[in-house]
Amino acid sequence: MSESIYKVIELVGTSQTSWEEAAKNAVETASKSLKDLRVAEITKLDMKVEDGKVTAFRARVDLSFKYAVE
Repeated sequence: MSESIYKVIELVGTSQTSWEEAAKNAVETASKSLKDLRVAEITKLDMKVEDGKVTAFRARVDLSFKYAVE
């Protein structure tokens, strides 16, 4: 059995609707350029507030993917 190595990156996804959508946006956008995505962990949730109103939901996501060693 060969050993695998994984890289972890931090992303911030945004959404005007929800934290779930913000996290989903981060992962789905990353999947367009990264291969072998493995685990996404939400590490922080926050909101952007303007004039006393929530204008965006933000999710900080640690995303791991298989690191190809040639």
